[in-house]
Amino acid sequence: MPLRPHRPAAPGPLRSATRAVLAALAALVLTACTSTPRVSAPPPGASRPPATTAAALRRLVADGAPGAAALVTWDDHLAASRFSAVGVADLRSGRKMGRLDRFRAGSLTKTLVATVVLQLVGEGRLGLDDRVADHLPPGVPRTGAGGANDLHRVTIRQLLDHTSGLFNYTADPHLAEQLSGAGFPAHRYDRYTPVELLRIALGHPPTAAPGARYAYSNTNYLVLGLVIQGVTGHPYADELRRRILAPFDLRGTSFPGNSPALPAPHGRGYSRIDGHRVDSTAFNPSRAGAAGEMITTLVDLNHFFAALLGGKLLAPRQMAQLRSERATGGAYGLGVYATWLPCGVTVWGHNGDINGSYAQTAGTADGRHLVSYRVNTDTPAGRTDGAALLAAEFCAPHGRRG
Repeated sequence: MPLRPHRPAAPGPLRSATRAVLAALAALVLTACTSTPRVSAPPPGASRPPATTAAALRRLVADGAPGAAALVTWDDHLAASRFSAVGVADLRSGRKMGRLDRFRAGSLTKTLVATVVLQLVGEGRLGLDDRVADHLPPGVPRTGAGGANDLHRVTIRQLLDHTSGLFNYTADPHLAEQLSGAGFPAHRYDRYTPVELLRIALGHPPTAAPGARYAYSNTNYLVLGLVIQGVTGHPYADELRRRILAPFDLRGTSFPGNSPALPAPHGRGYSRIDGHRVDSTAFNPSRAGAAGEMITTLVDLNHFFAALLGGKLLAPRQMAQLRSERATGGAYGLGVYATWLPCGVTVWGHNGDINGSYAQTAGTADGRHLVSYRVNTDTPAGRTDGAALLAAEFCAPHGRRG
């Protein structure tokens, strides 16, 4: 599966969901559970939000995605939400995309990982300026590239905001060919451990000195998964399930480990390799790990971001840290980033790209108004319509409420 990082761009007059996608090869996956997600009762007098995203979804399909879907919610009331879908979930059967379909969410995994790390900071078990090497489990390498890489010099904060300088392991040419190039069919079921992938990253010279500049790297969140394990004594996925999935009833979300299958219901995912469309639905997501192995639903993404942005997962101090983009010049916070829209509205969220799937969630700062959208390919011809979708949703008159 192709692992393509979609990283936010440098700040400018308009930073779109699309411009948050300037990288070459980063992997992020999402696995989902099989039970039915909860649907809340609407508040008194609640009405379904007006349709604004359909035209942008049609343009995403025209750009090359077999199918595109979006879910809009207000105040986390799913019964009053709006689901829209265009195109097909499966080119063979012609099946349409469903509201509860499971899909791989790629780098959206990072926001959940960052949330748990900040919870540990709030509990006093971890400090943002702590040295990473001090919190890694035994047997995890701390140095590499002839001493040029040294996790004793990298801080937790620098992993969270991508200023560590660590090489992006999914950009290793040999590995990238297996993950998303011509070698994908032969290597789609290969297993990887976080330590193996970290060794690949540490074998390359750093891209910059720790703290010197922002450079999106999946290695950062791969290491944060190991930090969570080192601090809690539990695999990172277990902590995410205990702290986020269970208490917020995210029954459509899971972390697949080495399982190549998507839980039902689901459609297909498609990639383009050497000019040919390839069904990339099934593959071993261990290549992504804490950087992006999650499977989820549009419903769960909106419910999670409503809780996060609404202050239900982090204390006020950690919420301020989450949103701080100062060290990156406005490019990235600690697991989320801001998108400035042409109408002056700022939304917060993340995106994710992995073999056969691209998704993004964005919402108002208070989490009251959210949209999550997805396409079932990682290689549409253009991504400008993702920006158009956000502008259509949040710049319409109803989008400027709250």
